[in-house]
Amino acid sequence: MFSWLRMTAIIIVTAFLTRFIPFSAFFQNVNTLVHELAHALAALLLKGSVLHIYLYADQSGVTYTSYTDSWMLIPIALAGYTGSALFSLLLFFLYAKGKARFGLAIVAIAAGVALALFVRNDYGMAWSAGFLALTALIYFVAPRWLRDFYYLLIAFICLVESIISPFVLLYLAITEPASAGDAAGLSDVTGVPAFVWSALFCFFSLWCAKTATSSLFRRGAGGILISK
Repeated sequence: MFSWLRMTAIIIVTAFLTRFIPFSAFFQNVNTLVHELAHALAALLLKGSVLHIYLYADQSGVTYTSYTDSWMLIPIALAGYTGSALFSLLLFFLYAKGKARFGLAIVAIAAGVALALFVRNDYGMAWSAGFLALTALIYFVAPRWLRDFYYLLIAFICLVESIISPFVLLYLAITEPASAGDAAGLSDVTGVPAFVWSALFCFFSLWCAKTATSSLFRRGAGGILISK
């Protein structure tokens, strides 16, 4: 129970604080990028194809894919919210293991791959190029304290957005089911109501968030692990 309360407190405080950090909206698109790349990866694993990804200034995005069988929509649609939640968990796990620099490289590579292969709208390409350049600069030039701050800023924003996004989806699934994005697509294929899929995304994101925040604390020590 304590770990859930601790996670809730961290999420609330982080969500509040990050709204006051200049340009925090810029970094919120990292979660969107990961979400869309997860869709793309699922499509490719199913031997489908990725036509293009669009990223928008309001932190929304869309991935256009092509696949052969209708059932393939299920794993492709599931990949978005689960993928972003798992990516957030990975960032915290790497930080707890003292591998923040490696995590930063993963983030930069993800942006570079997306820019080179998939992102095709003007804003999305400009954002991906700008984020890639900034992250590369931090990776190679910044002192460790600044690199760790930058990494944790991305990690915490991804954590918050990976929780907020499925809850927004749940609200849409209840009020406007046809507008509920991935949940609506899953509902069309499976017959399971969109709000059920949305609720599952919410539960999964909360579990990942609890695991992620717990990884920051040594078991029984109560101290935060410092990246090396």
